[in-house]
Amino acid sequence: MTKIKSLADLKAMKQSVQSKIDTREKGNAEGLVHVKVAMATCGIAAGAKQVMDYMMAETEKRGMNVVFTQTGCMGYCHAEPTVEVTLPGQDPIVYGFVDLKKADDIIDKYIKEGELLEGIIPVNYEKINK
Repeated sequence: MTKIKSLADLKAMKQSVQSKIDTREKGNAEGLVHVKVAMATCGIAAGAKQVMDYMMAETEKRGMNVVFTQTGCMGYCHAEPTVEVTLPGQDPIVYGFVDLKKADDIIDKYIKEGELLEGIIPVNYEKINK
């Protein structure tokens, strides 16, 4: 974390944090990668909090503009921790059994390169558009 040496530094940090919060609250901001981490009891017990913290820190270190949100149960308790990644203009992909190594692969290979990885949970629902 950077040191705050002046009021201007504090205001700049506030603006940066507020911008991230605004983007996160808007949900799937157009043109941005959106990552949802299932954080129901089963996900948290399986390590979802560590996965989310790791992914947030790593994407920030790498200068990637990614919106993170936590969600409740996705219904894939058998495959926790689960992470849903939506690339701009594409359907969401849900990865199961995500540990820190797989989280790193998701960042490097799927988010950066668009390369699908092992561990995708097949879609078992349909979206209803009205």
